[in-house]
Amino acid sequence: MQMAVVNLAPGQTVYCEAGKFLFKTTNVTMETRLGGPSGSGAPPQNGGSGGGMGGMLRQAMGTAMQVGQRALAGESLAFQYFTAQGGEGTVGFAGVLPGEMRALELNGTRAWFAEKDAFVAAESTVEFGIAFQGGRTGTKGGEGFVLEKFTGHGTVIIAGAGNFIDLNPADFGGRIEVDTGCVVAFEEGIQYGVQRVGGLNRQGLMNAVFGGEGLSLATLEGNGRVILQSLTIESLANALKKAQGGDKQGPTGGLFSTNAG
Repeated sequence: MQMAVVNLAPGQTVYCEAGKFLFKTTNVTMETRLGGPSGSGAPPQNGGSGGGMGGMLRQAMGTAMQVGQRALAGESLAFQYFTAQGGEGTVGFAGVLPGEMRALELNGTRAWFAEKDAFVAAESTVEFGIAFQGGRTGTKGGEGFVLEKFTGHGTVIIAGAGNFIDLNPADFGGRIEVDTGCVVAFEEGIQYGVQRVGGLNRQGLMNAVFGGEGLSLATLEGNGRVILQSLTIESLANALKKAQGGDKQGPTGGLFSTNAG
């Protein structure tokens, strides 16, 4: 289980998703807010003029929209902000599963997209958003999906389960097909979709029922970085349940697995 130890310059701010904080030095202040970073390099300030009543109302509406998006995506509703005061400070963060962490450097030219719960922490100059992938892209394989989106300048830290591998679909004919639970993050420019495993025929049903993959695979196309993880949350949960005395997946694979809620 890896952790990220972040050294802050005086006045520098980083933020994390609630539940990812580990420790800090005493000169680092901690503040929990519903709103995401303003993109100006500092968290939004309560009680600021913001252009009078109109500015305050716009800020409140923007915060409500951010919180609503994160609630629909199943994400944490709040962020925690850490700022070094009176000198350098140190803050520690970690993910929630045994696995790797990765620091992504954003230069303002390309956004990064990540699976839900991958976000750990970022500089306040990195903007956090939710990308709803629906319509033809998300429903092609019979399911939609929600991604975290990072834009701006600075460092963002993500985490996943097991070991990471970096791939570029362009090195493999322009397209790769992946277990839907193995995708951690990818650069803007990569097309992410979902497709069915085979057709609705005997072999397609055999793949879905006995192959353990269910009915869908993720597809990644284009030229750019893709980060995959070797361990999926579902496989980890099934292994733990089996060790406790019950084979929750059984001989029928992913389609008829009985995952406890």
